[in-house]
Amino acid sequence: MIKACIFDLDGTLANTLESMAYVANEILEKMNLQPQPTENFKYYSGEGADMLIRRCLKDAGDPELLNYEQCRNLYRKKFDEDPLYKVVPYDGILETLEELKKQGMKLAVCSNKPHVAAVKVIRQMFEGYFDLVIGQSDAVRRKPAPDGPLKAAEEFGVTPQECMYVGDTRTDMETGKAAGMHTVGVLWGFRDRQELESSGADVIAQRPQDLLQICEEWKDD
Repeated sequence: MIKACIFDLDGTLANTLESMAYVANEILEKMNLQPQPTENFKYYSGEGADMLIRRCLKDAGDPELLNYEQCRNLYRKKFDEDPLYKVVPYDGILETLEELKKQGMKLAVCSNKPHVAAVKVIRQMFEGYFDLVIGQSDAVRRKPAPDGPLKAAEEFGVTPQECMYVGDTRTDMETGKAAGMHTVGVLWGFRDRQELESSGADVIAQRPQDLLQICEEWKDD
């Protein structure tokens, strides 16, 4: 029986693609490096801000990552100040979260977005829906390590087998599997079905409302 749903943030709850691209490209231009197409950030993201910066810099003309520390610090500073720029929730997410709450489901966010930024986004866009938010910090290893989801399960007083982990990337599926949780790959995010299935998705959701049916089907497991 599913008692808790743990969500990735970027590409799962909120469309942050334009936000990431805008901030990173603004920094690249200041460093006289080549701005990158917004679509590229679907693949730069997923393993935390530091990895995003490394991937972005290599494509932008800095293969030796000579500008990494400066770019990383500027990127984090900008998102700490304004993590909501051009960020929007996906259609149907709010209604789905509301229904899950009505059913008594515990809800958490586990993101590789820096913790301060993750908390700000959830407070501003999803106030009242989530019982716990865990972003990237020195205290919790970044995904695909299972630390975040397991911490959520412990705080909720449920077993990993009673949790559903929802995300849009290979990293998310590997995280859910490492935690011993049911894994749901979503198609409205940054990656495709092939990546999600090949990395361990138990089931694929095409739209947020599908999560309600999936929970219902797993009730008796």
